[in-house]
Amino acid sequence: MNDTPHLPPALATGIGSLPGTDAREAAKAATGSFEDFPHLPELPARGPGADMIGRTAGLLVELYARVEPSGWRIGDRPGRDTRRARSWLGEDLDALEEFTQGYEGLLKVQAVGPWTLAAALELKNGEAALSDPGACRDLAASLAEGLRQHLEEVRRRVPGARLVLQLDEPSLTAVLRGQVRTASGYRTHRAVDRQTVEATLRDVVGVHDGGPVVVHSCAPDVPFALLRRAGVAGISFDFSLLTERDDEVIGEAVEGGTRLFAGVVPGTDAPLSDPAGSVMGVRTLWRRLGLRPGLLPEAVTVTPGCGLAGASPGYARSAYAHCVRAARSLADNPE
Repeated sequence: MNDTPHLPPALATGIGSLPGTDAREAAKAATGSFEDFPHLPELPARGPGADMIGRTAGLLVELYARVEPSGWRIGDRPGRDTRRARSWLGEDLDALEEFTQGYEGLLKVQAVGPWTLAAALELKNGEAALSDPGACRDLAASLAEGLRQHLEEVRRRVPGARLVLQLDEPSLTAVLRGQVRTASGYRTHRAVDRQTVEATLRDVVGVHDGGPVVVHSCAPDVPFALLRRAGVAGISFDFSLLTERDDEVIGEAVEGGTRLFAGVVPGTDAPLSDPAGSVMGVRTLWRRLGLRPGLLPEAVTVTPGCGLAGASPGYARSAYAHCVRAARSLADNPE
């Protein structure tokens, strides 16, 4: 889309979550590893409120959520869980600010997107917000305002940065296909109309006025075309889940200027091949699509796959360093 904000070349970055509970150590790893494209780390091991749903629930404006045995549920007023989520986010922002003094360049922040949030947050009756179109609209509007305020806060703390907003949508394909289970587990919620999904995403993407938005989905069958129509500048995915059925939409995305965030480095402890081997699949895809090799470093950002929060701290640091080396290999030898 011509009005989609441009995302400048950046060779490698992280997804968001890291193992451990130390905000300073995480910020040091994210900023030290990715000097050109650091990100705000998330540390779900700290417990409820640091998990991705609770963290994003803490950003909502005039909507609040609390932890129930079944998960996060929308409530009437801010409680202990909301305060804890906001406190941990503040701690993470303090650490990021400390390690980005004078930084000028790309900086990524992550939050759960409106459809995964609607699939995960429960209404008072215990069913997902996804079951109620009005609740979905209210949730998306609250999220949009919360993200606007969050981006302003990050700009204030790191004034030289060019912010990239990542919306995490692992449940997006399930929402589109009617595969999200009801509270009983015996049925599924009906599929949401694709135009409704697209329009809601476009509204939330629009809060980052003039700035690039990336949608991350670690599920199979990422809806590339829908996301591009919604105005995203980049699409982040687990490279191992691609099939040749995705070739055409990926080729169209690249030719349309959409940046691919390719999760090629395992997100959980695993032997790491040589850096060139990690991006061999990307080169193979490029040849299959008949795309110009010189376009690779402009069109692809290397990331780990999902699951790094469950990795060992040592492996997480190694995976970040490996992403940087693999991306350099891609840039130096795109053939």
